[in-house]
Amino acid sequence: QVQLVESGGGLVQVGGSLRLSCAASGRTFSNNPLAWFRQAPGKEREFVAAIMRTTLYARYADSVKGRFAISRDPAKNTWYLQMDRLEPGDTAIYYCSAGSQRPILSTYSATYSDARTYDYWGQGTQVTVSS
Repeated sequence: QVQLVESGGGLVQVGGSLRLSCAASGRTFSNNPLAWFRQAPGKEREFVAAIMRTTLYARYADSVKGRFAISRDPAKNTWYLQMDRLEPGDTAIYYCSAGSQRPILSTYSATYSDARTYDYWGQGTQVTVSS
């Protein structure tokens, strides 16, 4: 049984930093797309960041570009979201996700921000940015 477990959320002041972790068990995600999404109260779930293979293929939502960084540690079957210069608009539940397939790069480039690309999801971790 595949499980994704997020950690690292919490309460932080504007301008602060947090690092989220997503630890996977039950299977190895080597060349699969991995991602972070978030959902704020009253809003739909939105894409935040994705990675496949290496950070060369990291992609970001415009709202977090330059502030957030996604990375992965294949040896630990874990991926991360480093969040810097946090803003109140970043307040949300953050979910990690992983795709079961290993798409070619062109497919990944076209689908990385689509939630339907990802088959496995964590339970979510709350991030609250206070002003």
